[in-house]
Amino acid sequence: MISYTTSRDMTSRALPHEAEAIICDRLSERARPEDFVDLRAIFHLSDAPDDLWHEYVHGIARSVRCFPGAREGLEALGGEGWTIGIATNGAGDIQRAKLAATGLAPLFDGICVSGEVGVRKPARGFFEAAATACGVPLSGGGWMVGDGPETDMVGARAAGLRSLWVADGREWPDGPREPDMIAPDIAGAIEILCGERG
Repeated sequence: MISYTTSRDMTSRALPHEAEAIICDRLSERARPEDFVDLRAIFHLSDAPDDLWHEYVHGIARSVRCFPGAREGLEALGGEGWTIGIATNGAGDIQRAKLAATGLAPLFDGICVSGEVGVRKPARGFFEAAATACGVPLSGGGWMVGDGPETDMVGARAAGLRSLWVADGREWPDGPREPDMIAPDIAGAIEILCGERG
C-alpha cells in the first residue's frame, strides 16, 4: 500500500529517486500526521502537512481490497450470533478509511483503533478497549484472529483470549508460544470459528 502512494506522489511532485526509500522508511512501521510535517520540510513541498496526510490516507484507502471470502465469512459469523470487532494498531484516519473503502465497517459490532484509544497491542488495555467497543466484557473471553505473532497472539493470550493466527504462507516463528489454532488464510480462520459454534 505504501509503495502505491509514494510512487504516485513522487511522479506528481517530481521528487528525487531516493525519496521513495526515505518516505517508506518513515511511514512503514506507523504513519502519523506529524510525519508529514517533517517530510514536507525534507522535500521542500509547498503543500500543507494536513493536505499531504489526507492525500496519503486516501491513497491507502484506494489501494485496499478484501481478502477472498472475507465479506461472506463475516456475514456468516454475524448470522451465527458472533460479536465481531476490529482491534487494530494504527491511525484512526487510515484504518477507518480502509474499512469504508472495502464496505466492511457495518459488519462489525465495534471498531477499536490504537491511535484513537491511546494504547497499542499487545497491551492488555487495548484489548479491554476493544471489548468495550463491542459492548462485551473482556472477562467473557473470546478469540483474537490476527497475523501478528507478538501483537496479536501474545497480546491475546495475556488478555485471556483464545488465539487464531492467520499464517498467510509463513511458518510460526521461534520464540512465542504457539497460538491455540493456525489457519492458512482468513477464509480458513472463519471456517475454524464457524466450527467452534457448531
